[in-house]
Amino acid sequence: MIYLNALLNVGVGTIFWTSLAFLIVAFLLKKFAWSPILTSIEERDDFIAKSLQKAEEAKREMASLKAENDKILQEARVERETILKEARAMKEQIVQEAKGEAGAEKAKMVKQAKEEILREKANALTEVKNQLAELSLEIAEKVIKQKLEKKGEHEKLIEQEIQSVNLN
Repeated sequence: MIYLNALLNVGVGTIFWTSLAFLIVAFLLKKFAWSPILTSIEERDDFIAKSLQKAEEAKREMASLKAENDKILQEARVERETILKEARAMKEQIVQEAKGEAGAEKAKMVKQAKEEILREKANALTEVKNQLAELSLEIAEKVIKQKLEKKGEHEKLIEQEIQSVNLN
C-alpha cells in the first residue's frame, strides 16, 4: 500500500511525461541505434560463422596434411629400408669381390713362388750337374793320366774309343 500511495503522490503528470520521454527515447533508439546495432550484430554473426567455417576447413586441411605427412613418412621409411638393403647387398658384393681378388692374387703369388722354386731347383740341378761333370772330368783326367803313363795303354784306349764312336 505504501507503494500505491507513493505512486498517487507522484502524480499523473509525472507518469505521462516520463512515459512520453521513454517513448521518444525508444523511438529514437529504434530509428537511429537499433538498426546500426542489429547490423553490427549481424555482421559479427557472419564474421563468426565465416571464422568457424574457415577453422573447420583449416582443421580438415590439417587432417589431410597430417595424413599426407604420415604417408610421406611411411614412404621415406620404406625407401630408407630399400636403400639400406641395397647398401648391405653392395657391401657383401664388394667383400666377395675383394675376397675373390685376394684369392686370385694369392693363387697368382703361390704360382709365381712355385715357378720361382722350380727355376731355382732347375738352376741348382744344372749347377750340381755341371759340378758333377767337372768333377767327373777331373777324375777321368786323373785316371787317364795314370793309365796313359804306362806305354802302350794310350794306344789301346784310343782304339777302344774309335770303336765305340763307330758303333754309336
